[in-house]
Amino acid sequence: MAPLTPELVERITNSVSANFDAQIQYTQKLIQFGGQRGDEFAVQDWVFEQYASRGYSPVKIEMDPEALAGHEGAGKFSASHSHAPVVVGVHKPKKQAPEGKSLILNGHIDVVPLDPLDLWTDEPYSGRIDGDKLYGRGSADMRAGAAANVWALDSLRSIGLQPASEVILEAVVEEESTGNGTMMTHLKGYKADAALVPEPTNEQLTRANVGVLWFQVEVRGIPVHVREMGNGTNAIDACWRVIGALRELEEDWNARKVGIELHVGELKHPLNLNIAIMNAGDWASSVPAWCRVDCRIAIYPGTNAKDAAAEIEKQVADFANTDAFLRKNTPTVTWNGFFAEGYVLQPGSEAEKVLHKAHQLATGEELATGFSGAYLDSRIHVLYDNIPSLCYGPIGESVHGFDEWVSIKSLKRVTVAMALFIAEWCGVEEI
Repeated sequence: MAPLTPELVERITNSVSANFDAQIQYTQKLIQFGGQRGDEFAVQDWVFEQYASRGYSPVKIEMDPEALAGHEGAGKFSASHSHAPVVVGVHKPKKQAPEGKSLILNGHIDVVPLDPLDLWTDEPYSGRIDGDKLYGRGSADMRAGAAANVWALDSLRSIGLQPASEVILEAVVEEESTGNGTMMTHLKGYKADAALVPEPTNEQLTRANVGVLWFQVEVRGIPVHVREMGNGTNAIDACWRVIGALRELEEDWNARKVGIELHVGELKHPLNLNIAIMNAGDWASSVPAWCRVDCRIAIYPGTNAKDAAAEIEKQVADFANTDAFLRKNTPTVTWNGFFAEGYVLQPGSEAEKVLHKAHQLATGEELATGFSGAYLDSRIHVLYDNIPSLCYGPIGESVHGFDEWVSIKSLKRVTVAMALFIAEWCGVEEI
């Protein structure tokens, strides 16, 4: 690593500021592409062009269902998930600096759904600016961060410098469903000494995050006319009884904090079961014969995903055996997305020390750390690449909600911190 001089800190800070209007325009462009799950082809083509124009020799990596199925940390991939490519570009130094270290800059391009549209103040992909807020689906989560990956490097380029070590730029899909985009970069062998993932962490470093499981429960009932309701079985009613049993498991899991207390702090309920989607029945005057619910549940870091899945299946089966109808009509559990374990970023790494310094120089504040109850692709770098992965990014709100926004001032501070981190971690050389 090459220590930052006061002169270099000033030059980089001024460079970020000089380029920041262009960075915001780039970020707005990313937001305005939109692109729900499976429709990220156009935005990824544009990212590919941006990487190519900067000399990063990008490649497109296609999803490989067979390879993913063979890795324990991959999500359960299906036709409903995105087949859009992952885009990877690589900066190569003129000569690897002896003191420099390599880096992955990872950002996800995929975004979550929008409906109902009438609850948005503006068009969801507007990229509108109002004061300090840049609005739009994906503004905070995380196209602003994906843009910052590029512009942190551009800030060095603008003053005639570049990293003196290899930097890998990853623009991935499927972060919101399976984590399989970043998993594909792992399977393709991309690796570095550390990773930086600028998710909207409110300028904190994520110390630990939960694992996540997605699954679907289906119950079949006995259809009859409503006038004979007592002779049939309502699949929706039966499914809700199963959900009640899953709520009991949720409470049991939340109570298991041994070894994780330091990271969850005072949070009383870090693990949440979300009953997210329900589909059932065919006709208002027929007792519904089927009901399917899609669920998401979190697990503590250190919990094995397969073990957690087995507990869920057992909970459903055990409850069904106590229910007169479900005993004869066993509910099915299908795994259909995230099958991910959480991670803990162990303190004391050199990468974290460098980020602490860069954040303090950029903001004047000490870097705080926190726990995330959300899925993060950082887990792939930590668990399977065995490198420190620094999840650190700007302030943003309404993530996965209406009128999502990212703070422009915070994004500028974070971009400065990222550029300073790159300069010290990787070292710099003249272009």
